[in-house]
Amino acid sequence: MIAADQILRLPLLPLLIAQGLRVRRKALRLPEPEGDRQGTAGSGAPLRLLIAGDSSAAGVGAAHQEQALTGQLVQRLAPRWQVHWRLEATTGHRTADTLQRLMALPAQPFDVAVLALGVNDVTGAVPQGRFERQQRDLARLLTDRFGVQEILACGVPQMEHFPALPQPLAWALGCQARRLDRRLADLSGQIDGFHHLPFELPSDPALAAEDGYHPNPHAYALWADRLATEIENP
Repeated sequence: MIAADQILRLPLLPLLIAQGLRVRRKALRLPEPEGDRQGTAGSGAPLRLLIAGDSSAAGVGAAHQEQALTGQLVQRLAPRWQVHWRLEATTGHRTADTLQRLMALPAQPFDVAVLALGVNDVTGAVPQGRFERQQRDLARLLTDRFGVQEILACGVPQMEHFPALPQPLAWALGCQARRLDRRLADLSGQIDGFHHLPFELPSDPALAAEDGYHPNPHAYALWADRLATEIENP
């Protein structure tokens, strides 16, 4: 069934295309932060952690991995666990790209996988049915090849609140982001060990990086707190 917003945006299509092109042309392109992409930290029971996904997983918006999602998550887990962690994330990656990347990775065991995907599936106009199938394939790969027991699928961000996006483009992308996020939520009840974590960061421009599109270190800290709580209290 075609959603009401999909019908409403048809007359807006020329404007949406023009806004999308303008945003791409004028966007401030921040680099992925420097720093290690794998390591060991802390003491205690071993915890093997994989973080995979797009530019937010890669930490764009932070100057160094220590300020990014992975670094702050490891810092929060290290007092309790000996965290063996690995980051596999790249700017622009969709679910299909992450699936291919992990398929090329040598088999190795992980206990927990954190996934941050969806924004590029939205901007790339990936149909929601295909997105769900690829997420299923990704979950199967993580379970069968890497022995992951807990998959934490971070919700698709509320793109209507991205400061860099003008209206009505932000509205249109936000509607599609919610559709993909609902697909992730549905998978939580269908795949063992797959948990959807709604993206619940406050819609505050002060939490955005200078590009108005990615989280800044404070936002990554809030995100890491949420993930650490979920990992420690499954």
